[in-house]
Amino acid sequence: MPKQDVAIVGIGASRFDSITAGLSYKELMFEAAIRAYADAGIDVRYDVGSFICCAEDFWEGNSISDEYMPDQIGAKLRPLFTVSGDGLLGLAHAYMHVMAGVSDLVVVESHSKLSDVASKEKIEELGYDPTFARLPGIDPRYLAGLEMRRYMEESGSTHEDCAAVAVKNKRNALKNPRGVYAESLALGDVLDSEEIASPLTKGEMSQPADGSIVVAVASAKKARKLSDKPVWLSGISWFSDAPNVEEMDLGQALYASNSSRKAYSMAGITKPATQFDFAEIDDTYAYKELQHIESLGLAKRAGKFVSSGRANPDGAMPVNVSGGSLGTGHLVEASALARVYEAVLQLRGEAGPMQISSHKKCVVQSWRGIPTQSGVTAVLSSR
Repeated sequence: MPKQDVAIVGIGASRFDSITAGLSYKELMFEAAIRAYADAGIDVRYDVGSFICCAEDFWEGNSISDEYMPDQIGAKLRPLFTVSGDGLLGLAHAYMHVMAGVSDLVVVESHSKLSDVASKEKIEELGYDPTFARLPGIDPRYLAGLEMRRYMEESGSTHEDCAAVAVKNKRNALKNPRGVYAESLALGDVLDSEEIASPLTKGEMSQPADGSIVVAVASAKKARKLSDKPVWLSGISWFSDAPNVEEMDLGQALYASNSSRKAYSMAGITKPATQFDFAEIDDTYAYKELQHIESLGLAKRAGKFVSSGRANPDGAMPVNVSGGSLGTGHLVEASALARVYEAVLQLRGEAGPMQISSHKKCVVQSWRGIPTQSGVTAVLSSR
C-alpha cells in the first residue's frame, strides 16, 4: 500500500447555472469557500497556510486576475499562488505545497463565469498559432471535429458510440442537483442536432456554466485531526504534449496516457481496468470521454464499453456518474475541480441519489481544452 501523505479534508461548491446574472464571480467564490471551510471544520483566518487559485486572465476579462481573488476566500495577507491552468493542476500544486513543507493545509479554488464572456469561441481562437492554425472565419472548434474523426478512424468507435456518451452523461445528471444540462435523450436527438465541426454535433458538446469549487488539502497528520473521512490523494501527475496543431497526434490523448502512467505508479495502480471503482474524467466533447477511457487504461474499446452499458452507474466501471461536463456544464478551468468535487462525494458515500455501491478508489482526469494537449491525472481513495 503506497504511503498516504496528502488528503482532501473539505469541499464546497456554489450553485451551478447557465447564467447567474445576480451574482459576480467573487460571490460564487465566497459561497463555495464558506461551504468548504464548514465541511473541513476550519477557521480560514488561522488554519490555512497557503492558497491556490486556478484562473486565466482571458476568461476573467482582466489582467493579473489573482489580485482579485484573496478577499472572498479569506486569503488576505497570506500567500496566494495563481495557476494559469485547470483546477486539477491546482490540486497538484497543493500536493507539492504540502510535501515541500510550505503548508500543512492548502486551499484550492477555481471558478467559471462564462455567462459574462461575450464569445467563448473568440477566446479559444486566441489560443491558436496566428500564422498556421488560426483560420479567419472558421469556427475554432474545427480542431475538435478533426480530432473526433481521426479518433474514430483509429479506434473503430462509431459516431453512435460518441453520441451514447452524451445520452449517458445527460441522463446521469438527472440525479445531480448540479445537473444544469440534464435531460433524457435518444441517440437520434444527439446525432441529428446542429453540426458544429463535422462530424461533431452540438449535442456532443458540453455547454457553458457558471460556478465555483473550493477544495481544502492537508498533510496526513493534519487530515487525521480534521476529518474522519479524509480522501487520500494517492497519485497525481500532469503532461503537456505538442503545442502546435500541425504536430499533434489527433488520434490519441497522449497527455492522459503519459500523466496517468506516473500517477498510477505513485498510487500502486497496475491494472486500472480492475483496480478502480469509478472514474470522473473530462468529457468536454463526447468523443473525448471515449478517448480518455482508452488512454487511462480503463477499457481497450471505449465505444463498445460505453454503448454496452458497462460505464453506466450500475456497470462494471461507472464513468461520470455525476453527468460530467455534458450534464453539469463546462466550467472552463474549474471543470476539473468539479470532477474532484463529485469524486469526493462518491468516496465519502455522500453522493445522495447518485451514490454507487462500490466507491473506495477512483481516477480523476482533466483536459484543458482546445487547442491544447495538456492534462492531469489523479488517483483518489477513501483509505
